[in-house]
Amino acid sequence: MKAKHYHFIGIGGIGMGTLASLLLDKGYKVSGSDLKDNELTSQLRKNGALVSIGHHASNVQSPDYVVYSSAIRVTNPEMIESVSRNLPLLKRAQVLAQLVNEQTGITIAGAHGKTTTTSMVSSLLLNASFKPTTAVGGIINGKTYNAHLGEGKYFVAEVDESDGTFLYFRPAYSIITNIDFEHVDFYKDWNGITEAYKKFINCTAERGKLIVCAEDKKLQGLVQESKRMAVFYGFEKTCDVWAQNIVTEGFHSRFECYTQFGKLADFELIIPGRHNVLNALACITLGLQLGIPLEIMQQTLKEFGGVKRRFQLKGEVDDIMIVDDYGHHPTEIVATLKAARLFNKKRLVTVFQPHRYSRTKFLLNEFVDSLKLTDQLVITDIYAASEKPSEGAGIKDLLVPLQRELQDRVVFLKKEEILKYLTEFVQGGDLVLFLGAGDINHFSDDLVGALTEKKVMV
Repeated sequence: MKAKHYHFIGIGGIGMGTLASLLLDKGYKVSGSDLKDNELTSQLRKNGALVSIGHHASNVQSPDYVVYSSAIRVTNPEMIESVSRNLPLLKRAQVLAQLVNEQTGITIAGAHGKTTTTSMVSSLLLNASFKPTTAVGGIINGKTYNAHLGEGKYFVAEVDESDGTFLYFRPAYSIITNIDFEHVDFYKDWNGITEAYKKFINCTAERGKLIVCAEDKKLQGLVQESKRMAVFYGFEKTCDVWAQNIVTEGFHSRFECYTQFGKLADFELIIPGRHNVLNALACITLGLQLGIPLEIMQQTLKEFGGVKRRFQLKGEVDDIMIVDDYGHHPTEIVATLKAARLFNKKRLVTVFQPHRYSRTKFLLNEFVDSLKLTDQLVITDIYAASEKPSEGAGIKDLLVPLQRELQDRVVFLKKEEILKYLTEFVQGGDLVLFLGAGDINHFSDDLVGALTEKKVMV
């Protein structure tokens, strides 16, 4: 029987590439296109995918299905070609949900922390020899995969709330890390966000289990309104699973974990911040539900190296630490800047690239409040992410209140000016943090190279 052929429009995105990788491993034929090559497209080619650079109608040959993400517009030439030929069109989440729903699904949802939590859970089940299939929305540090085809019954998947497509899933276990005023270009207001999460909560199997962060009181309330069984984790003794006596030093964290039956064990992490303690608690709570031995949970979390672009150390030159982080929402920025403070560096220099005009407009005041936590701020133009500029959402709308608050501690630079400025400005004892979900991360490696070259020349 001939293998089904899936064509991906935008195959180089992390979510699309993850799914394409899984389908390849399952024996399906995969083709796709993207605007430029990256690490993921190169890996997909090696695994047998036909990947084209640039979106052209001719890329769409004779697929059984055409897969697209919410980032692909109806004006895309491959979308136009697919529609004109009446080819079956599927959203990325529809294909992923079909795969997850065929197995015992473990989904991880939430505004923040879901990639790290999914990576932790995937690592735990792999280490426990559960042989899961995994689909992570990021690349785990130290690993070559973000998708893994397993032989076991469990499917661990990060699910995306940004466009409502997480409602396609019917998991047996559902971890929800938090909710936030995010993706307002799609949901419009808080009511739209909470209604979506109410529906998602009820998508969990009737005999399934919700694993929920009790630190988010709005989320806790939504879960308590539902009829689904829930287990809560957090920092309070009223939780089913909680952490106390938390010690954070640089990249290392230690904490004691308790359940209602008493102390469970001591745990260690090599990723920074209290927010990652919460992510670890979600993983531990699931591990208890699945009966995974305690020592495997301890070892997995102790060895877990984090996810690329989540407080990722890119290098250290002349006592200048360079870190890259994906944070692009005020809540994430606060958590990341607090984690950066754990290193007790002389100065925290943050290079921030705002992501999306809509997010900048709706959360303008929150961005100002969060970015005040840095010692020195370099801000650059907004990364549009396919959005068009809109009134009240320009870089000046953000820069003016930042200048009022930070005064001479903030500077606006075009991207091409950033490297030269930093090379001359930073000094020993600084932590330089590149922050944003766009393409600002490329400058972290460039800065490591420039500072290394400068050191050699001195």
